[in-house]
Amino acid sequence: MLSKIWKKLCILILIIACLFNIILKLVDRVSFNKEAVESAKYMLEQQEYEKDEENAIK
Repeated sequence: MLSKIWKKLCILILIIACLFNIILKLVDRVSFNKEAVESAKYMLEQQEYEKDEENAIK
């Protein structure tokens, strides 16, 4: 009797975990490529800004 309850409980937990995993994969995430491109653009903008500040000081 007790083993049947545990079996049903484990199957329920497994189903919930699988659904949670599928939902997380379906959610649109920012890809690594997009993140890398945005980071590179930001770094270039900061570099240009620093160069402009150096030229303004001189």
